[in-house]
Amino acid sequence: MFHIEYLQQLLIIGIALSAITCAIIQKTKSIFKSSKFITLYSLIINMIVGIVFSQTFTDITLPTSLWIGLFSFLGADSIYKSLEGKISSYSDILNRKSISISKENIINEEDK
Repeated sequence: MFHIEYLQQLLIIGIALSAITCAIIQKTKSIFKSSKFITLYSLIINMIVGIVFSQTFTDITLPTSLWIGLFSFLGADSIYKSLEGKISSYSDILNRKSISISKENIINEEDK
């Protein structure tokens, strides 16, 4: 029998954990001079944090904790790749010399 509710619960834990591990990886990825090791580093961090998180806050068994680590890795990796290069730091935003506004966002007096 397939336990869809149990799988949904594991995926929810994995999604929450992927946000945490994504932040950890973003903060610590500067220790690597080459980007080719970041995926392996991400897998290791996700598995370790997934096991520790699951064993600490739930009564899930070790094999199930491994699945949560894998779900977390897939989620964190996808989030990282989709956001990479699209988010500006706060200092970059402050240092911009100009601001662009699209025509659709301009409010005219006659539109009121």
